[in-house]
Amino acid sequence: MALEQQHGDYLISDDPRRLEVDAVHAYLHRSYWAEGIPRETVARSVENSLCVGAYMATGSQVGLARIISDYATYAYLCDVYVLESHRQQGLAKALMRFVTEHPRLQGLRRFSLITQDAHPLYAQFGFTPIANPDRHMARLTPGVYKRTRQ
Repeated sequence: MALEQQHGDYLISDDPRRLEVDAVHAYLHRSYWAEGIPRETVARSVENSLCVGAYMATGSQVGLARIISDYATYAYLCDVYVLESHRQQGLAKALMRFVTEHPRLQGLRRFSLITQDAHPLYAQFGFTPIANPDRHMARLTPGVYKRTRQ
């Protein structure tokens, strides 16, 4: 059963049937972290994640927070956005509150994210810089979305 919560004139929901893959793709395709991402990749990522959307009363999607998790020990928060025309309404905080209080995401040992510029938002919800960054490793594939379009 989907969880939903009102935030003023907006609805915050984890119902996957509400997600508008085209709207998510439109934003992510132009974002700094997923520029050029193919629609098929967005569709697959949404299908395999817990997604929390922000919706207008008309049903149009205006925001997203996507969580990749095993629901037991670890979660990774990504693709968090609110459309520019709907910012300053507290939607990012409402999305974060919904995510951090979500029943499926309780009792995790680690909940991580990567951000370029939203540190103050995430700090309000208990996220801090990594204590031992030398222990963390990543395998990056720069330009992966440019190569997949050819």
